[in-house]
Amino acid sequence: MPVRVNLDRVLLDRRMSLTELSDRVGVTIANLSILKTGKARAVRFSTLDALCRELGCQPGDLLTFESGPPGGHDEDEA
Repeated sequence: MPVRVNLDRVLLDRRMSLTELSDRVGVTIANLSILKTGKARAVRFSTLDALCRELGCQPGDLLTFESGPPGGHDEDEA
């Protein structure tokens, strides 16, 4: 998937654990872990808003776009 989640980097920069973030934003550790590992297929704007508020960042700090085919596979391989 060309959209990448940089939650792990932002957490590291803020010296914050996933558990602490979970407590602050009211999202389960399991759901944050799915987001952090890049396995999420979608993110609610309310979740993104809460993450940005608690981490003191912009959405672009958490999400980046990398060009290439979705899923990280070459089109010929699909």
